[in-house]
Amino acid sequence: MPELPEVEVLAAFLRDRACGHAIARAEAASFAVLKTFDPPLSALPGLTITGVGRHGKFLDLTCGDLHLVIHLARAGWLRWRDDLPEKPVRPGKSPLAFRLALDDGSGFDLTEAGTQKRLAVYLVRDPQEVPGVATLGPEPMADDFTVQALADILAGRRTQIKGVLRDQHIIAGIGNAYSDEVLHTAKMSPYKLAASFTPEEVETLHAAIVTTLRDAVKRSAGLAAADLKGEKKTGLRVHGKAGQPCPVCGDAIREVSFADSALQYCPTCQTGGKPLADRRLSRLLK
Repeated sequence: MPELPEVEVLAAFLRDRACGHAIARAEAASFAVLKTFDPPLSALPGLTITGVGRHGKFLDLTCGDLHLVIHLARAGWLRWRDDLPEKPVRPGKSPLAFRLALDDGSGFDLTEAGTQKRLAVYLVRDPQEVPGVATLGPEPMADDFTVQALADILAGRRTQIKGVLRDQHIIAGIGNAYSDEVLHTAKMSPYKLAASFTPEEVETLHAAIVTTLRDAVKRSAGLAAADLKGEKKTGLRVHGKAGQPCPVCGDAIREVSFADSALQYCPTCQTGGKPLADRRLSRLLK
């Protein structure tokens, strides 16, 4: 799933290539992908893209007085093409979900692999009309995301820190992959309760969040959209690396599986050498 760093770089990529161009066509290849009906997609052709921003994991293209807001979900991606086909898109079994064509023939396709179709496109007058945007927590790379702001977020929460980091209503933009990376950098167990953090631990976690995200954005800056997935996988140290040696201590990276996801961690770096219990089988280790 694209997370904050990838969406940030996608926004920069689109600013370079799409801003200043008028929209020629906007076509939904899947009925389910378009989550709004007023204004209609037919309002987009002729409007000029004047800006591209990001809200958490949402892309936001400013098109005149309207906003085309995109959430790529777990298996979605944006594929830029310098020369888009002129024939209209057709609903079907193709991964293609949405196409935006510009006045010079370039543009992008939104595609989604798999059977769980969650990619979402919204055409709105204000990004706050998108439910997922309106309920986002603070941006972790914003200036007001201070150590004290994080301390206020964690205070009193009897929730595991892994879940806190992934919850978009609490902190925007961090998903399964970067929450693993942040906790490895901070040398903290994913099962540690948010309310248990000392002031020193809050400061350590804050530094790990900001450093991990900024480093990921820096690594990917300037890359084409097609290269971002590969860069993300290469840059991750523990997520998706179960069985491989930890790049810090050399211990084998372990995994805990859940119904629809998994987390990875280093026992030596994060849990005092103790493997974490699978919550489906036994009591969690703190």
